[in-house]
Amino acid sequence: MDVSARVRALDWGAIEASLGELGYARTVAVLSPEECAALVALYGDERRFRSRVDMARFRFGEGDYQYFADPLPDTVLAIRETAYAPLAVIANRWSEALGVRERFPADLAGLLRVCARHGQKKPTPLLLHYEAGGYNCLHQDLYGDVAFPLQITCFLSRRGADYDGGEFLLVEQRPRAQSRGEAIPADQGEMVIFPTRHRPARGARGVVRVTMRHGVSRVSRGTRYTLGVIFHNAK
Repeated sequence: MDVSARVRALDWGAIEASLGELGYARTVAVLSPEECAALVALYGDERRFRSRVDMARFRFGEGDYQYFADPLPDTVLAIRETAYAPLAVIANRWSEALGVRERFPADLAGLLRVCARHGQKKPTPLLLHYEAGGYNCLHQDLYGDVAFPLQITCFLSRRGADYDGGEFLLVEQRPRAQSRGEAIPADQGEMVIFPTRHRPARGARGVVRVTMRHGVSRVSRGTRYTLGVIFHNAK
């Protein structure tokens, strides 16, 4: 199966249930080792990227990342376009649960048209690179007025072989409660799907809005690469 078929074949009902219960969903391996290596190999080709960020310069952490330029690599485009449709169904259910009027188009092209009307025209999928000692502070990936409520991290390096440490971190803040964190280890080719900013959760008095932030713990050894798939564009 090609990448699009593999994404479509995921158990999206189980993914939605995990997002509701845990605040994230971890998939089986979607990308092959060869596909992961091909994406990592792009990192040194400046022509494929529109900008590079040194995390330490902005006190974001230790490491660097690059945003892809258009046209996106075929693998990245396949994940972004194919995963969007089932995630838009979940996103619209979340809007209904939270009692907000915002609804999201059924396909990625529709979302990008909405982004363009708000001046958000730059692609946001990115490759992230960490060496030993690298980490990423807790944050949210917001680039303008339009923010799709779900995003994906794809793990390109081999945990325990290419690197140690570097767990994916997810922290939620419920109203009138202390923060709760998850450290999520994932293997090469797997994806973690998680909220961009908020998610609905069941509270003592009904559904509450939970604020989410994500990051990466310190890499203790080796080199770690990941692919971030964000659906809304940036200004």
